[in-house]
Amino acid sequence: MAKLYFHYSTMNAGKSTVLLQAAHNYRERGMAPYLLTAQLDNRAGQGRVASRIGIGSPADTFAPGDDLFARVQARLLDGPVACIFVDEAQFLEPAQVWHLARVVDDLGVPVMAYGLRVDFRGDLFPGSASLLALADEMREVRTICHCGKKATMVVRKDAQGRVVRDGAQVQIGGNETYVSLCRRHWREAVGDCTDQRFD
Repeated sequence: MAKLYFHYSTMNAGKSTVLLQAAHNYRERGMAPYLLTAQLDNRAGQGRVASRIGIGSPADTFAPGDDLFARVQARLLDGPVACIFVDEAQFLEPAQVWHLARVVDDLGVPVMAYGLRVDFRGDLFPGSASLLALADEMREVRTICHCGKKATMVVRKDAQGRVVRDGAQVQIGGNETYVSLCRRHWREAVGDCTDQRFD
């Protein structure tokens, strides 16, 4: 039975690596995966899912307003699809998450979405919020803070390395821009250092 999966984490946890490995496993067994990634994130080149460890694969792109249900229907005319993989899923619009849910329910094709859960301010991305609400299964891809604890938050830094507390939710960047931290160190980094405790 097809399901909608949401694999979430902070920056640099290896989401794209996991996606690419899973897609490779399908290909190795003679099944066709269909890869999608956000058009606005072209750090690896337009229409490409790539990992920091050097592996990558071509992908179709999605942009705001795209009907992903219609896109998948059109792709199915070219032949069967064993699984749909969506990278940078935090950039999906809520309506597009519903499109993917319909792909699962009405077309019977599993969808595996990979993305960030929260932005640098600690707020949910709209696409991630919809995936948290609609996904049949959720899996955390873990990474660690510099202290060794699980990283659940991310800070954005400017060109001088200073932590930024305000700005647009979306700014494409990598290790030079974002650092994954545990909640405690994220709070310290953004200046929320109150010692008040609640019992």
